[in-house]
Amino acid sequence: MTTSEIATVLAWHDALNAGDVETLVSLSSDDIDIGDAHGAVQGHDALRRWAGSVTAAAELGRMYVHDGVVVVEQKITGRDDPGAVTTAASAFRVVRDHVTAVFRHDDLASALAATELTDEDLVD
Repeated sequence: MTTSEIATVLAWHDALNAGDVETLVSLSSDDIDIGDAHGAVQGHDALRRWAGSVTAAAELGRMYVHDGVVVVEQKITGRDDPGAVTTAASAFRVVRDHVTAVFRHDDLASALAATELTDEDLVD
């Protein structure tokens, strides 16, 4: 585990929650992959479009890290409806302090299974 991988993911989330697209782009590789169960897109232009469409904020929960992969449990709250709270998880690949991939999963167990991270990778 490296502190820089965690710091990168935390800064990435902060930028997304603040709607700071330029900081989000600066923390992401040129060919970043953004995806979920419905498909994936790639690159800074796709990241800008995706970030502009986000209508929720993520509060981070448990975090797992191993060899450049970071999985974060999230409590998702709708910006227009603060009572609409769901849980999810995102898996990140971080290389040289840049997010190269982020994939959203419906729950923490799915994200851990997809990345092969375990309880041993939980950050205290």
